[in-house]
Amino acid sequence: MLLAVDTSTRAISVALYDGIRVLSAETWTSQNFHTVELSKAVAESLARVDASPGDLQALGVALGPGSFTGLRIGLALAKGVAFSQKLPLIGIPTLDVVAAAQPLRDMPLAAVLEAGRRRLAVGWYQSQDGIWQSLDKLENLSVEELAERISTPTLVSGELTEEVRDALKDEINAVLASPAQALRNPAFLAELAWERWQAGETDDPTTLSPIYLHRGDPIPG
Repeated sequence: MLLAVDTSTRAISVALYDGIRVLSAETWTSQNFHTVELSKAVAESLARVDASPGDLQALGVALGPGSFTGLRIGLALAKGVAFSQKLPLIGIPTLDVVAAAQPLRDMPLAAVLEAGRRRLAVGWYQSQDGIWQSLDKLENLSVEELAERISTPTLVSGELTEEVRDALKDEINAVLASPAQALRNPAFLAELAWERWQAGETDDPTTLSPIYLHRGDPIPG
């Protein structure tokens, strides 16, 4: 059984997954009480499926980009459990989780997260070989800058606030995901982490670190 945690932004999520079923999945918006709420949610998720930390086999954690404090809280919990239980740890870029939940389309995908101060962390993806493949292009953009980048039909999903939706609703090339489809679902984080674990692709807990994105930074892969 794998535990997946995501504290990239104010949207926190926890999931338990066994490779066959999503045993538990929960997402909520926190008012910056990540430390208290995350530990409690993990304990409640385990209790819900009549399990304990000793039943875990692996851990998946969202790496960001996102909130400096939020990411460190999630990573600290995941590393703590990995060290204490001697479990493999798998880090997954948060925007890959957004992309994994989207139906494949014959158009590029802009996956977005709130980056604070009216900025967005934006990752670009292309449908290839039956999955969304990252184009290794991560940017910190204003809503207006994002609108300018969308010059061809593009699926846009992730943290689409009212402001973002209003700014993009008249952009003929912006295809906005519905609120349900835009939800960052921890089941997809768990599934991505499980696949990497089964392929033997794990991370070193001592060196695994969050992905941070600063204003104006375009980051190559």
